[in-house]
Amino acid sequence: MNDGLPTGRHNAITDVPGVRVGHATLWKGDGPLRPGEGPVRTGVTVVRPHGGNLFREKVRAAVHTINGFGKACGFEEVRELGVIEAPIALTSTLNVGLVADGLVQYAVRESPEIGIRTSTVNVVVGECNDSFLNDIQGRHVRAEHVWEALESAAEGPVAEGAVGAGVGTGCFGWKGGIGTASRLLPPEVGGFVVGALVQSNFGHPRNLVICGVPVGRYIQPPEAKGSPGQERGSIMIVLATDAPLDSRQLRRLCARAAVGLARTGDHHGHDSGDFVVAFSVAHRLPHAPQTLTRAETVVADEARAMQWLFPAVVESVEEAVINSLCRAETVTGRDRHVRNALPVEKVVSLVERARGGLG
Repeated sequence: MNDGLPTGRHNAITDVPGVRVGHATLWKGDGPLRPGEGPVRTGVTVVRPHGGNLFREKVRAAVHTINGFGKACGFEEVRELGVIEAPIALTSTLNVGLVADGLVQYAVRESPEIGIRTSTVNVVVGECNDSFLNDIQGRHVRAEHVWEALESAAEGPVAEGAVGAGVGTGCFGWKGGIGTASRLLPPEVGGFVVGALVQSNFGHPRNLVICGVPVGRYIQPPEAKGSPGQERGSIMIVLATDAPLDSRQLRRLCARAAVGLARTGDHHGHDSGDFVVAFSVAHRLPHAPQTLTRAETVVADEARAMQWLFPAVVESVEEAVINSLCRAETVTGRDRHVRNALPVEKVVSLVERARGGLG
């Protein structure tokens, strides 16, 4: 769908050097909901800014709340200090606490000095409500699943759609989930990379826009058992870049993610939780620096850099949402509730016809 900046090699957040993504997917049982038992359609997705010890080598970061109807964890310390010191995790709404606990256990195992000879650790967890397909009260994602996602996190291609934290989520009435995309800046402005990863769970079917074409007016999901009359939902967005940005500049990137969502037809509803986390891998910040000051490369001409970084964010977020739809398959969950896969061939045909008419 790209008419703007070029994509990275994998068109994924992992095109940002060193960034790794891992999933743990939980899928068990069918039929009627048995609270606390199943059916299970959920999981966890983690983003690691680099492959080292993130507590000891932090990265600059920022967070942004587009609409705050959500249960995000760890945002306040990021706002205050401007760094991330543990892998970012995405999961199901009621699982935030257990996933945070898994991240803390992992950090303590990697850095036994935490809380004893040095400060405690701040973990960041985002969430979307997957209760339409999943036994959300069961809180089935446990520490071992978090560790599985962390240990499997890898560079290169990223699995999308109904995987990890995206197993039980929906988007514009269709099956959504995990999506990712990236954009490359021109060499004359550093050749930096911007990548986005989303956990999509929002939107009314009639509002879906793809490549500027209002496809939701023409293609609607079939009436499925349990389908809610009004679409509600949320999205988690993770942004990564290798541009040497400080936390203030990263926060400016976060704010532009909302523009990418708007291009897909999102209205940011009253009860949606829309959150953005951004980080830069340009510098690793030691937990225990040996000197009071240090020299490092910064973006000096911010106006020139942002002229390219802002559209890179908008384009990568927009495409990450669309990829979360196009990569997902139909999922049947609890009480035989169904989220149907977007009919990609029909969408492509519709977009080609509409854009052909414009040309």
